[in-house]
Amino acid sequence: MQDQKIALISVYEKKGIEVFAKELVNMGWKILSSGGTARHLSECGISVTDVAQITGMGAILGHRVTTLHPKIHGGLLALNTPEHLSELEKYDIPWIDMVCVDFYPLKEETKNTSATTESVIEKTDIGGPTMIRSGAKGGRIVICDPDDREKVIEWIKKGEPDKEEFLKKLSAKAEMMIAEYCAVSGKYHGEEKYEAIFGERTIECVYGENGWQKPAGFFKNFDSKNDLLSIDKWEQKGGSSMSYNNICDLDRMMQTITHIGAGYEKNFGSVPFIALGVKHGNACGVGVSETDKTETVHKMLLGDLRAIFGGSVMLNFSVDEKIAEELIHSFASGRRLLDVVCAPSFTEEAIEILSRKKGKCRLLENNAIEKAGIFSLDIENRVRYVRGGFLKQPNYTFVPNLSQVKEIPEEEKRDIVLAWAVGATSNSNTITLVKENRLYGNGVGQQDRVGASKLAIFRADESAKSIKEFSAKADLLGASAYSDSFFPFVDAIEVLSERGIKNIFSTSGSINDEKIREFCKEKGIKLLLLPDSEARGFYQH
Repeated sequence: MQDQKIALISVYEKKGIEVFAKELVNMGWKILSSGGTARHLSECGISVTDVAQITGMGAILGHRVTTLHPKIHGGLLALNTPEHLSELEKYDIPWIDMVCVDFYPLKEETKNTSATTESVIEKTDIGGPTMIRSGAKGGRIVICDPDDREKVIEWIKKGEPDKEEFLKKLSAKAEMMIAEYCAVSGKYHGEEKYEAIFGERTIECVYGENGWQKPAGFFKNFDSKNDLLSIDKWEQKGGSSMSYNNICDLDRMMQTITHIGAGYEKNFGSVPFIALGVKHGNACGVGVSETDKTETVHKMLLGDLRAIFGGSVMLNFSVDEKIAEELIHSFASGRRLLDVVCAPSFTEEAIEILSRKKGKCRLLENNAIEKAGIFSLDIENRVRYVRGGFLKQPNYTFVPNLSQVKEIPEEEKRDIVLAWAVGATSNSNTITLVKENRLYGNGVGQQDRVGASKLAIFRADESAKSIKEFSAKADLLGASAYSDSFFPFVDAIEVLSERGIKNIFSTSGSINDEKIREFCKEKGIKLLLLPDSEARGFYQH
C-alpha cells in the first residue's frame, strides 16, 4: 500500500466540495477526480490527478463511462492481504482510501412535469452508486451525503477512533441511500406500480403504543431536509425522551394547527394566535385571537378542562413566564399536568414553570410553527400499514374558500373555518361545535352523525359543568357546526337545531340534501354545502 492516502471525489453539485478537498490535501491526501469535478477543484487551486491518468483512457460514450474501470474498482475492492496487494502492484492499481460522491438529481428529474423517459435515464447515475458500493464492500471511507463531509474530516483529525464502527455506519447509510435512489428509478419507469419506504431512525422510543410493543422509534425520510416542521426538526428543551404516543400527538397537532392557520390565511388574509389542546390526537380545546395571547390560552383551556389534564398543547406563539403560568394554573384548583407543550420558543422561566418531576412534561421548540399557514401544510403522501402491505394517498391539503359567502358575517365565518379545521383533522366521523373563536365540543370517531352530534353537545355541556358547577348546559345559541361528510338524514341536524346552532358547514351528496336544506331554512339555520367529492373531511379513518 502506498504511503499517501487517496480520495476519489466526483460530485454533481460542486458547491462546497473545494473546502472538503482542501482539508484533505492539507492533511497530506492525494485527490483523484474526473470531468467537471476535476476542473472545478483545479480552478480552486487544488492539485488533482485525473482518473484518466490512472485508467489510461478518457471518458467514453458521451461521458457515460468514466470510472467504471478495473483500475478504479480494483483500488476500492482490494483487501489488505498479500494476494490482493500483489495484484494491485502487478497492474499498477492505486489503493483508494475514500470515495466522496453525490448522485445525479434523479428524484428531482422524476418530479419535473416535463420529464421524459429519456431525460430520467440521462439523470440516472451509474458510476457514483457503483463506486460507493465498491468502496463499502472494500471497507473504505464512503461519503454520499454532503452532511457527512465535515464529520469525516473531524474524525480523521482525531486519529480515526473506533474506525470499524465509524466506517460501518457510513457504509450502511450509503447502501440505504443507493437503495432509495434505485427505488426512485423503479417507481418512475414502473409508472408508480412499485413503492418503497426508506428512513433513518433519529428517535428511539422506550416502547410503542403499549409497553409490550418493542422496539419502536421515529424514522425520518432521507429527503425531509426541506420540511421545517418535520418531527426531527423539533428541538426538545425539557422533559424525558418522546414516546411513540407523544410523536403521534405531535404529528396530529401540526395537522390541526396548520389547517387552522391555512383556513384563516386563505379566508381572512392572516394567521391569528392559536392555542391547541389535544388528547389522544383529537382536539379537546382550541382558542383563537387576533391580538391577545392570554385570551387565546384561556379559550383553549375552556374547551375541556377535564380532557386537557395530562394532554398535549401546541401554540403558534412563544411561551414566556406569563403564558406558562396560564397553562398550568388558570381554571385549576392545583397544578395542571401537561404531557407535551410545543411552541416556537420558551423563555428559561417558562421552562422552569412547565417542567414536571421525572421529566413528565416534554417541551418542544420549533420557530417554524409561528404563524404557520397555507405554506406549512404537509404535502407529502400519507402511508399506512395494513396487513400484507400498505396504503398510500395524498395528504390532507384541502382548504375551503368562503370568500363568496355573503350571507354570513365575517365573525361567524371565522367560527365556521375554525370548526372545519378542527373537525377535518379529528378522527371521523366528526361533528365539531365552535362559538366566538373557541372550540366548544368535538364529537369524534362516531359510527353515525346523530351520535357525533350528541357527543359534541355532551362534551360542550360537560365542559360547562367543569367551569360552572351549577350550569348543566353550554350556551350553544348562535354556534357554528361542522360535519366531515354529508348528513344522510335530517335527524342529526334536528339534534343540533334544538341547541340553537346557527350555521352548519357540511358537504352535499345525500339523497336527502333538499330535505336538509328545507329543514335548515325552516329552523333559520344557515347551511353551507360543498360537494362531498371535493370537501369531505374524513381523517384517520
